[in-house]
Amino acid sequence: MAIVATANKVDLKAIQPGVELLKSWGLTPVIGKTIGTDHHQMSGTDEERIKDFQDQLDNPEIKAIWCARGGYGSVRMLDALDFTKFREQPKWIIGYSDISALHAEVNKEGFASIHAEMPALISGKSRESAESLKKILFGEKPAYEWPIHDLNKPGKATGELIGGNLSVIYSLLGSPSVSTPDNKILFIEDLGEYLYHIDRMMQNLKRNGWFENLNGMLIGGMTEMKDNEIPFGKSAEEIIAGTAKEFDFPVGFGFPAGHIKDNRALLLGGKVQLEVDSDYSRLKLL
Repeated sequence: MAIVATANKVDLKAIQPGVELLKSWGLTPVIGKTIGTDHHQMSGTDEERIKDFQDQLDNPEIKAIWCARGGYGSVRMLDALDFTKFREQPKWIIGYSDISALHAEVNKEGFASIHAEMPALISGKSRESAESLKKILFGEKPAYEWPIHDLNKPGKATGELIGGNLSVIYSLLGSPSVSTPDNKILFIEDLGEYLYHIDRMMQNLKRNGWFENLNGMLIGGMTEMKDNEIPFGKSAEEIIAGTAKEFDFPVGFGFPAGHIKDNRALLLGGKVQLEVDSDYSRLKLL
């Protein structure tokens, strides 16, 4: 499994917990050239990050690419990547946050990818964060159950799971990387956004017709949200619930994924079943 940096810079010491974890699973880590490379805040120039990622995409010996960390920069690679060999020999793309840009591109191509914790931060996350990633890598399809939430909208839905970081999804709207959300289940999470930004992004999704034929929504961590001196008046979760209330699909809040300690792995581009009931919320990878 290759470990590369597509966004903010990161050194070998920072990803060492991820390296040791892969070894403990019997996997062989291959360290990309962008690990330890420095170009301002990013892990090398656009050209260096593109080449490193492309080399791993094209290498038949590499079965998965684990992005080292998030931050910003993955979107700058998308238009230069060639997925020809990837289509012939697909492999897992793994990460979250800024890596949502790569997930969108891969899912648009018709392939699944893994929304999961990354090497630079995995040592500080829950045991379940790592174990859920391991299960998917080794062919299992985990099922999750988590506590009910006051804002849940009950119901049952099946469909392809799409999404990731809300800010990244918002930034991709109107680009070739975005596939139709029709008959799918949308997962979103975010970190450190102003509450009015959350509302702006949800309104944009709504006005782009994203909720009209959606089968369901899954809401992960809305972490460290910010407010102005004059409060917006609603939490991030309340903003999302208010935007979705007029549409006829279930919404499950509080799923353990995102910029939180318990960051469970999800299969974006894969089929899932979402159940939101008065007693529980469940997600099953199909």
